[in-house]
Amino acid sequence: MFQEVSVFCNMAVQSWSDLLKASTKTALIHDVRKWRSKSTLKGQGPWEIEVGEPVPSTVACLESDVIKENCSNPVFMRKDTKTSFLWRVRNLPYPKEVYNISVEPDQRCCIIRTNNKKYYKKFNVPDLDRSQLPLDSSALNFTHANNTLIVSYKKPNEILTLEHELLREVKKLKGTNEGDVDCKTQ
Repeated sequence: MFQEVSVFCNMAVQSWSDLLKASTKTALIHDVRKWRSKSTLKGQGPWEIEVGEPVPSTVACLESDVIKENCSNPVFMRKDTKTSFLWRVRNLPYPKEVYNISVEPDQRCCIIRTNNKKYYKKFNVPDLDRSQLPLDSSALNFTHANNTLIVSYKKPNEILTLEHELLREVKKLKGTNEGDVDCKTQ
């Protein structure tokens, strides 16, 4: 049984790798990983930020009468390391003992709860979903410091191998730094 599941997961990882190799890619050296897929009308859909912090809109910064969210609200973002998926939740002032982090394998998500019921967040791990790998509660860990909750999930070996292959593919692309993008003029 275990070998069948392992073979199935390896096939899923390989098919995801093949799909990425065959797709159209653009490289911009920055701190964000974002995806774009086709919309229902075959046009380009909106950008979906998976890793990193979105760049703030300059239009909203220029207008002083714009409604914006409170700066003390919790801010949830993903920042990965080489060996772990990492999520940061800023503006959470409660002590570490208040937090309960769990894995829901049937829903394929992780859940952050507080005992005082002040914060609840359900999030998935898209990398594991794409590769059809199971969630493992022993890979989940968390810490709290400076009003920031840091949740880490140790990357499985299949993901590490896939990322190594993809890094080789990306290095084949000609990447540009922010600001160096050639724009076509009409």
